[in-house]
Amino acid sequence: MGVDNSTIPQGIHIVAKPIGPRCNLACDYCFYTEKTALFPKDEEYRMPDNVLTAFITKYIAAQPTPEVEFVWQGGEPTLLGLDFFKKVVELQRPFTGIKTIRNCLQTNGTLLTDAWCRFLKRNNFLVGISLDGPRQIHDRYRRDRGGKGSFSRAMKGLELLRRHGVEYNIMACVARETAAHPREIYDFFRGEGVEFIQFFPIVERIPAGSSGRHGLRLGAPPALDRPEANTAVTPWSVEPEAYGDFLNMVFAAWVRADVGKIFVMNFEWMLNAWMGYASPVCLFARECGRSVVLEHNGDVYACDHHVYPEYRLGNILTDNPLQMVSRSLAAGFGRAKETTLPHRCQECDVLQLCRGGCPKHRFLTTYDGEPGLNYLCPGYGKFFRDSKKYLQVFRRLLENNLPPSLVMDAVKGPLVIKRNP
Repeated sequence: MGVDNSTIPQGIHIVAKPIGPRCNLACDYCFYTEKTALFPKDEEYRMPDNVLTAFITKYIAAQPTPEVEFVWQGGEPTLLGLDFFKKVVELQRPFTGIKTIRNCLQTNGTLLTDAWCRFLKRNNFLVGISLDGPRQIHDRYRRDRGGKGSFSRAMKGLELLRRHGVEYNIMACVARETAAHPREIYDFFRGEGVEFIQFFPIVERIPAGSSGRHGLRLGAPPALDRPEANTAVTPWSVEPEAYGDFLNMVFAAWVRADVGKIFVMNFEWMLNAWMGYASPVCLFARECGRSVVLEHNGDVYACDHHVYPEYRLGNILTDNPLQMVSRSLAAGFGRAKETTLPHRCQECDVLQLCRGGCPKHRFLTTYDGEPGLNYLCPGYGKFFRDSKKYLQVFRRLLENNLPPSLVMDAVKGPLVIKRNP
């Protein structure tokens, strides 16, 4: 049976979890380690060679784009050992003359060594480090199974990456208590010389419906639980307006001193949307569904936040990646992100920037009882509206081929932009 590539013109993105949900830490807010409940008790969480080979071969073949990006996550992927990733590079090598191949590794950093970093540098891996801020903030939620904080080990890993010249960025989770310290967190990263940061809001529902049936402690996507979706969230979930305040405080510091020096991806995405471009991330895109997840056993799921039996698309050993994504899109997954928006969202003045947010977080109802409102709506609204005046300046600068960093002058006083001839 042929594949209609017209339904996926941008290609697809597969996030690989070769270690599954296995991790050496036990972070309070992690939504993925509990997925061990979906596998047999004696499961060996390690991607076998035949699955790895099929994934690399089929993923590259499925991409119409000249560049193919492999993203390796977990759990904690470094638990697999260095030999696993040496095999990854060996399997990719025959295709390097056909495609540009890039590898990204998301890690907590605690197991990195000199040998790891030499390998990562030699093979041009981009490394994402999970780091929430200074010690007392990071260790509030990111601890090991013995209850010991992981900050010192994560910072040792970060220092090794720097020493070996490995390209890296920071993934900082914003939970309920950490949201109260925006400047402390941002100033810490600035002081550490971090150039690329992404802030990720922690929102998890109390189980209901499907989640309870699968023996999970966290709520499944609301589409599986309606109409009985539970709106109560975990104690570590960030409060909506607090998240908006957090972003506003960080933005205020960044826009005054660090534009062009520090790249906060949340702000990059917002500016991208304000300029009218398609969102590079599913979170703020009109539709989602082209970024799927590959588990260690070859099973493919519709999304990182939808690793549940109901969203299984097939297996990489027996199915074509394009066909799996096409089936998912044909069934309405992804498109529902836009078609199920409440009227309140459709008429919102910041819809262009928000697009309803992640479907996982759309478990509230509007004031007139319509489902599908994002839990973070008050926070997003506050942040996007407060940032508009700066976005207008950014846009004028870019339209006139001027550096965005000139916005810092606008903060100090009136900025005169001379239109280029």
